[in-house]
Amino acid sequence: MNNLLHVGAGVLILGAGMLYSVRAGKLTVAGACTGGVLGVLIFLGAGYTGLAMLGVFFLLGSAASGWHVEEKRRAGLAEQNKGRRTASQALANGGVAGILGLLSWLLPSYSAIFQLMIAGSFAAATADTMASELGNVYGRRYYNILTFKPDTRGLDGVVSLEGTLLGLAGSFLIAVVYSLGFGWGSTFGWLLIAGTAGNLADSVLGASLERKHWLSNDAVNSLNTLVGALTAALLWKLLY
Repeated sequence: MNNLLHVGAGVLILGAGMLYSVRAGKLTVAGACTGGVLGVLIFLGAGYTGLAMLGVFFLLGSAASGWHVEEKRRAGLAEQNKGRRTASQALANGGVAGILGLLSWLLPSYSAIFQLMIAGSFAAATADTMASELGNVYGRRYYNILTFKPDTRGLDGVVSLEGTLLGLAGSFLIAVVYSLGFGWGSTFGWLLIAGTAGNLADSVLGASLERKHWLSNDAVNSLNTLVGALTAALLWKLLY
């Protein structure tokens, strides 16, 4: 009975979030449905802490996308589709976390490392979103991640110090949520490293494969979250 109530409460939270996201223009209907399925998988594997990490990523990402949006539009840097995330974008940012949530649920003896990997994936996704959306507003000098030469703001693989630090702040918030749910310790620092690793990997892939149109932006975002998750797992194996 307690488990049923637990799951029911999680589904209600997700349903409310989906409804709000569609009505507020944050997600398309397909995006909300995709996010809802991923949310259920994350909830099964990481409970309310998993939902909280998903919520923090979504709220920060939405807020960052809408911040100085008119300035971004004038510069040609604003999100397409009026900032509403589609199903493919939801899958790109949350698909790795959803798979890990399912694995955590199916293999409970390994749930601790899968839960850390979920956090690593969200740390990377949040870092990337904060770095790109806010870095394009507050950055002063922009460089190509591969050559370190000055480059055009907003192009794939272009970074700024300010954007990178804002990305680190996003990872910090995910690490706080994870630690509140699963306990404080060295994993906090690991998530900062995982988020930054994913964010930098995203920039490297953007400057190389995405610029050549060998990878789509959604594919790069998926790999970003995968790098964050794998980095967290590697640190767990090496240092735990």
